[in-house]
Amino acid sequence: MPERFRVDVEGRALDLSNLDKVLYPDAGFTKGEVIDYYTRIAPVLLPHLADRPLTRIRFPNGVTGGSFFEKNAPAATPGWVRTETLPAPGSSKGRETIDYVVADDLPTLVWLANLAALELHTPQWKIGQHPDVMVVDLDPGPPAALRHCCQVALLMRDRLADDGISSYPKTSGKKGMQLCCPVAGTQSADVVSDYAKRIAQELEQAHPKLIVSKMAKNLRPGKVFIDWSQNNAAKTTVSPYSLRAQSVPSVSTPLAWDEVEAGAAGRRPASKPYPAGEVLRRVEKQGDLLAPLLDGGPELPTP
Repeated sequence: MPERFRVDVEGRALDLSNLDKVLYPDAGFTKGEVIDYYTRIAPVLLPHLADRPLTRIRFPNGVTGGSFFEKNAPAATPGWVRTETLPAPGSSKGRETIDYVVADDLPTLVWLANLAALELHTPQWKIGQHPDVMVVDLDPGPPAALRHCCQVALLMRDRLADDGISSYPKTSGKKGMQLCCPVAGTQSADVVSDYAKRIAQELEQAHPKLIVSKMAKNLRPGKVFIDWSQNNAAKTTVSPYSLRAQSVPSVSTPLAWDEVEAGAAGRRPASKPYPAGEVLRRVEKQGDLLAPLLDGGPELPTP
């Protein structure tokens, strides 16, 4: 295969390179296959990226060859790629603003995949708006596992439902999972984060042997940490359908609640993450299980 060749993606000319370069050595999964995955998953992925500043984690030499976070648009960003200059709260480099890439279309997604931007992360808010999604991260402290995350997810689903809040689960693509809740987009990140913290504390009090809501890592072994702080305005969460940098090309995968119930009982999805090929088959059969996130939700109750 030639090292570089030009393709047309929806009217945009792109130079793709090194498509046979293996980015997931244990699986023999190449850069060409990464681009193919993101191209095929684009119809359900792009709506979740639209209008959100994008943080990428790039692995130019594959998942075993080191990586770097990238928020700022690279110097060679094509002129047709949408960028937005936004404040940079908590910037590790002391920047006041960052020129973020916004992946609103397939050409941008393919361009990013060609840069080996394997992982895609977004905040819970769209540009110029308040959060329209609340996310809680369920992180198991060994020997707790994904099965225990599923148990906590069910508890949290029922508690949120008491407040009229719908929740939709997905795997992280690694060892944990997240619950995503559509909210009104009229309340600040602080309000959303405070509500998530309050619910996490309630569940910890009710299930102290299973759940921890405090940040201290020494409290986590054998429990599931409900990370309510994901809703901080400076934080991001892995996007649904994003690849993860694991030994195999696993994906942050939306789940149906009956799958979570099965996982809580010790069956899949508790056994292993879903790989890219299986996620494509799931979407072909089920569509986007997180589509309700795009329709908005209610305001969160405040104390």
